[in-house]
Amino acid sequence: MRINKWLARMGVASRRKIDELIEEGKILVNDEPAELGMDVDPQKDRVEVDGEVVAIEDKPELEYWKLYKPPGVVSTVSDPEGRKTVLDLLKDSKDAERLFPVGRLDIESEGLLLMTNDGALTQKLTHPKYEVPKEYLAWINGRLTGTALSRLSRGVKLIDGKTAPAEIKVIFREQDRSKLSITITEGRNHQIRRMIAKVGATVVRLKRTKLGTLELGKMKEGEVKRLTQEEVAGLNQLVEL
Repeated sequence: MRINKWLARMGVASRRKIDELIEEGKILVNDEPAELGMDVDPQKDRVEVDGEVVAIEDKPELEYWKLYKPPGVVSTVSDPEGRKTVLDLLKDSKDAERLFPVGRLDIESEGLLLMTNDGALTQKLTHPKYEVPKEYLAWINGRLTGTALSRLSRGVKLIDGKTAPAEIKVIFREQDRSKLSITITEGRNHQIRRMIAKVGATVVRLKRTKLGTLELGKMKEGEVKRLTQEEVAGLNQLVEL
């Protein structure tokens, strides 16, 4: 089995993060540095991550949490600048240090964030192949014309390429301010803020309300909830797990 796939299943981190750890030389297989894409036999090979052996019997119970990330909280499990992270909100998890966020919200943004140690689900929810929809509410300053809304819906050219079509719903639109519901299927950095800037306006508040079948609902800032069996099943079904 591919080493990143196995370690993700063991709840160590997402596959992408595991590949980063391999490149940093922090993962050893039988006392030798691991290589990207290599296979391991969990029954025979000795795998270490940051000096700790990962064994089959160490596989944790899978946990799934949704939280309302407030603005000013970073959506990573650690921060070199000492800022508050989403891990600080997960007081009730048995094994919070093994949880990782599914995708990210920038520090100024707020709303729904999924935290889990299920590497297989994380990989699929973040893989472009599955085009998992993400819904946001955006409060905008600046004039948004009908032409601008059409451009956002069709896709706009950014420095890293044209965006995929987006679903745009106008909640209200006045002369110099608007509120939109925006659903995208990509996960580029600061994507919605850059899309709005491209049509000459500015996002002043951005809140994620849905990730696939998972909804923020009436949760309050900083609130954390364990997913129900139905919510987990809905996400698994969405990505064919």
